[in-house]
Amino acid sequence: MSAFPIPDNGAPSEGEADAPPDAAASHRELEVAVPQPDAAPATAERAAQVGRLAATVERLREEVQAARDAADGRALIELAKGILVERLHCGPAQAARQLGELAAQSGVSELELATDIINQAAHDHVTRVASDFLQAAGGDPGGPAVPSAAVRLRTTESAALAAEDTQTVAESLLQHALTPLGATAVAVWTAGHDGSLTLSGHAGFSNEEAERWRYVPPGVATTARQALAERRTVRLSTTADGPPTIGYGHGPHGGRTAICAGTGGRIHGVLEICWPQPLAEHPPAVERQLEALAELCAHTLEALPAPPPDPTPPLRPSPSDLELVDLSDGLHDGALVLRPHLDGEGRLTDFRIVHANTHFQDPAGRPRSALNGSLLLETYPMAVGGSALYSAIERVYATGELFRAQRMTLTTLVDQVPLETVADISITRHGRSLLMVWRIEDETARLASLLQHAQRLGRVGGFEENLVTGEITWNSQLFSLYGRDLAEGPASLRDLTERAHADDATAIGRFLRTVLHHRRPATLAFRLRRSDGVTRHIRIAAEPVLDSEGQLLLVRGAYQDISAQHWTEVALAATRDQLAHTEQESAERNRLALQLQHAIMPPTHGPLETTDLRIAVRYRPAETESLVGGDWYDTVVLPSGQVLLCVGDIAGHGVKAATGMVVLRNALRGLAMTGAGPAKLLGWLNNVAHHLTDHVTATAVCALYDPAARTLRWARAGHLPPVLVRADDATTLPLTQGLLLGALADVGYEEDTCRLHPGDILLMYTDGLIERRDTAVHESLTQLLVTAQKPADTLGQRLDHLLTYSKSDTDDDTCLIGIQIAPGPSAGPDPDGRGGEAGPAGP
Repeated sequence: MSAFPIPDNGAPSEGEADAPPDAAASHRELEVAVPQPDAAPATAERAAQVGRLAATVERLREEVQAARDAADGRALIELAKGILVERLHCGPAQAARQLGELAAQSGVSELELATDIINQAAHDHVTRVASDFLQAAGGDPGGPAVPSAAVRLRTTESAALAAEDTQTVAESLLQHALTPLGATAVAVWTAGHDGSLTLSGHAGFSNEEAERWRYVPPGVATTARQALAERRTVRLSTTADGPPTIGYGHGPHGGRTAICAGTGGRIHGVLEICWPQPLAEHPPAVERQLEALAELCAHTLEALPAPPPDPTPPLRPSPSDLELVDLSDGLHDGALVLRPHLDGEGRLTDFRIVHANTHFQDPAGRPRSALNGSLLLETYPMAVGGSALYSAIERVYATGELFRAQRMTLTTLVDQVPLETVADISITRHGRSLLMVWRIEDETARLASLLQHAQRLGRVGGFEENLVTGEITWNSQLFSLYGRDLAEGPASLRDLTERAHADDATAIGRFLRTVLHHRRPATLAFRLRRSDGVTRHIRIAAEPVLDSEGQLLLVRGAYQDISAQHWTEVALAATRDQLAHTEQESAERNRLALQLQHAIMPPTHGPLETTDLRIAVRYRPAETESLVGGDWYDTVVLPSGQVLLCVGDIAGHGVKAATGMVVLRNALRGLAMTGAGPAKLLGWLNNVAHHLTDHVTATAVCALYDPAARTLRWARAGHLPPVLVRADDATTLPLTQGLLLGALADVGYEEDTCRLHPGDILLMYTDGLIERRDTAVHESLTQLLVTAQKPADTLGQRLDHLLTYSKSDTDDDTCLIGIQIAPGPSAGPDPDGRGGEAGPAGP
């Protein structure tokens, strides 16, 4: 460290690279200016004198540094001589000769040999660190690696022991131990009992930067604070990865290491090291060197007194504060200039109000003269001390970071009555002082701002036109709606026709007559043609204002851009038209499907030509016409005398389902003429559905009843099994195997036979009778069997009872056929069964 404060013209001094721009600028003030050819001789002579002075300063600085290094080396040599005197039992002169002879024989300097002698005699932590570094370097005890590491550590230790303050220790750490490791700056922090941090020593940072970070209040997050709080070494790859710290604004890409400095289990402070590049993982030997340096700092912090606190600044602004005072007086908002107030031990306890600018209004109504010189917490105990504002002020003072807060509620005591004030706060640091801008929210200004934003969001512009003076006032939003430049000025309401679409001229004329002649409020929607060629849909609302004599004074109103609403209404109208057309087409398709179903399979009421069967049919259509389905049935007497009984359900609804029903129903009737059994008929019908239809799938039950033998042969294709009611018991027929129709080609079906007794009732139905969304099929079948057991006078009444108590909720078609074996040989058709040759799944 040079004894002269004047910097040189040569290479930058230690820490200059990390100094802020203003510090670097001050260092460059004495740079030699090259005289121009036309400069005066006196100017050239002054430049030459400055150059010689700078060279002299640099030479003296180098001499002082060399003398300081030599003094540190001599201390180690004298210590080694003392060890030789004790071990060789000789005098100091003989010990000096012995040290020189041993150094010459070993081929090393006396300083390196002295360090080696001290390490062998001490066997302390420094010796172990040097030995670890040797092993990591791959050398041997006599190699050249040990003296370099050992000399650095011992020289640093010697300088620290001889230092009178921590600042000298920090400079020695950087010069002798950390610079060879690649570090560029170091800071030694003293930990206070209240958790604060005080910068006791630094090297490599500018004095201005060190002054900014001289004191860090408790609770402010920094890199050193993190190491102190977590009781561990903190390593940051770059300063941008962690909290703010000293010098972070000048080297955001450099790494940081913060090591706790403690002895005997007690932490006295933190050693923070700055690296110029992003920090990589250090070898273990280097880590132990850094820990040894931190331990050396701990002994220093424990032995040396803390730096004396600065005296309390005077109440009047210092010369450095005058510029800040002038700056605050030039602001349009209220502002306070604050200076830190320290106690006798140098701890921050409060901030003193140095100056309140002319626009500052005290919430309690106190004059500015009563505020200047007072303490902030005493003046505003609830507004500052009772909120997070004071912590923000401390943080800005410690880190220099800008703080801003909008609509912060501050409470002030006015005659012991708490008064809440809403303000926008901005705090910045300038040197050692703070500037706090205190903008109290004006209710009128807030409402005006709210109205402005509402007009912007609603695309509304206001106007007022004085018909007496001709003065026209527009707000900025109306200029934007018109696409009109502010320099062109506003346009008169009477010129509205010239800027509107020609087709709107008549409506605009009626609007102007209503407002200007009849003096009544009016509204109008028209198309505005802007100067940029864009046409906007605008709604205008205007009202006349009369004077005390009833004469028209002015017209005021508002324009609103409703283009988005207009095009939305156009799109909605088109959508409604398209939807109505689609609904009409859908209704027509459903009507055609229903007509097709009834035309091809009309309900029939004629008796079935057989002697011992009674047949009844019930059909319940879907509740919605769009759900016209493909439920169908057929009962016909074949030439063989057997009776064909079948029920089916086409998948889907509409025209496709109705046409598929027709195909399968007619195909089955034609196939039945072959005399084949139910299983064979379903196999053929499956191939018809698979190959001869447009991907139609269906379920079906097919049965052949032989009146002579009273036997029923039946098969099913994915359909629900028929129900047999005998006496007071109802059961389902055995569940035969069979895939639904149309799924696969060439499918075989299982056939079963049962004998029917007189009075037996066979129920064949579609799934619309029992299907529920929240109930399993077997549960619905159980409910159907219970309902079917209920006695009824006729077969038709039994079917009506089943439909009435059906719990289906799928809104699907329901087809139900009842076949009853007559109790006697002369049984005829059911009186109300609406039996027939064939019946559709229709009403």
